[in-house]
Amino acid sequence: MADEIKDLSTNTEEVTEVAADVEDKTAEVVDEKKEADDKEKEAEAKESKIVDDILEIIESTLVTVFVIVMIFTYLLHPVNVVGRSMNNTLMDEDRIFMTTIYGGPHYGDIVVINNDEAYLLNDDGSIFEKDISGSSLKECIIKRVIAEPGQTLDIDAENGQVIVDGKILDEPYIKETVDSDGGMFDFPITIPDGYYFVMGDNRRNSSDSRCGDVGLIKKDQIYGKAIIRYSPIKNFKFLMF
Repeated sequence: MADEIKDLSTNTEEVTEVAADVEDKTAEVVDEKKEADDKEKEAEAKESKIVDDILEIIESTLVTVFVIVMIFTYLLHPVNVVGRSMNNTLMDEDRIFMTTIYGGPHYGDIVVINNDEAYLLNDDGSIFEKDISGSSLKECIIKRVIAEPGQTLDIDAENGQVIVDGKILDEPYIKETVDSDGGMFDFPITIPDGYYFVMGDNRRNSSDSRCGDVGLIKKDQIYGKAIIRYSPIKNFKFLMF
């Protein structure tokens, strides 16, 4: 009987050990499953983050491209300078940015002009259009606004002075003073409403409003206002007067 009790005790211990082993293995399986689930979640999180990062980069790129397109469509337009008429402010082959969004134009502004028509004055001060269909000046030009609508302009070639509304202009931007009045206007003149008188800074080598193939500039002929010289980069300069 004692032997039977001993065997029963031994069997109980064995069952207990087996149960413990099963429990340990079950725990190991649970731990392994949990670890696998954690790794899977971590992988999914990394994948999700990569997708989010890619989408964020795409979004940022699209926004940047959109902003750049808007800037160069509505705000900044590159323009190449050709010729010497704006020396020494602008030189031949300089590159500038022009904006079509501006107030004015006003005295001192450098403007890019579509010189497709030339407007001159009759003896009574009325405007007439001159035919410049065969002129080499029927092109895009760049000049500085000297007189605005309603202002009275006089050019004193003898003393090299430009006079607006009775005041001699202080013009630190010019290369040389005027040495002639251009001969197309009987100065002094009053600038008609909606028109501007423009001149190049290189006064003795500029075909501008004094010239019959340019004349007065109508406001809708003005493409925009020059604001920055960006090339050559060593001569980078803001052009606002």
